[in-house]
Amino acid sequence: MKLHLAFRMIALVLAAAMPLTFAAPASAQDKHVPKAQAWAEKTLREWMKDPVVIAAVKAQNVKHADLSQDKIDALDKQWRAETKASAKPLINEVMGNVLSAFLKKKEAEGKGLVTEIFVMDNKGLNVGQSDVTSDYWQGDEAKWQKTFSVGPTAVFVDKVDKDESTQKFQTQVSISIVDGGAVIGAVTVGLDVEMLMDM
Repeated sequence: MKLHLAFRMIALVLAAAMPLTFAAPASAQDKHVPKAQAWAEKTLREWMKDPVVIAAVKAQNVKHADLSQDKIDALDKQWRAETKASAKPLINEVMGNVLSAFLKKKEAEGKGLVTEIFVMDNKGLNVGQSDVTSDYWQGDEAKWQKTFSVGPTAVFVDKVDKDESTQKFQTQVSISIVDGGAVIGAVTVGLDVEMLMDM
């Protein structure tokens, strides 16, 4: 009987502690979301209306119109291999284009707030970027699925993560890229959370 009572007491203590244990991190994780959404609506949407962005995305959508999933997977595999290789033909092609130059400039204008920018086509493949991403195809990830697949007004803010290379806390905000009311691609921007929360 005493043992049964002891187990019930432990269960009650754990039940009482659980909301405190799990609710705090969740609410802390969510504090950045409104700020990131507001920044995306005010700044990122304007950036993505630039003719350089629209032209580059539309051109790649035409170029990749008949691309099969097998070919997408092969290109993604090639990109991943090139990140560790000395020869980088695919990476150099993307990093050397006009859109990537535009995105590098926008990242620099962010003065530390913007940590990365990459634009994706209607299949989730990179069109241009400010920094080399670990993969070429984003179509299997939330950043593309929760924007391009949702509609023209979609905004997706991801959780906060610590960047091991910079030791800074960052989040990613993604939106759809729109031309004439139609969604043609998507963009993801990395944001320094500390700077974002001070805005």
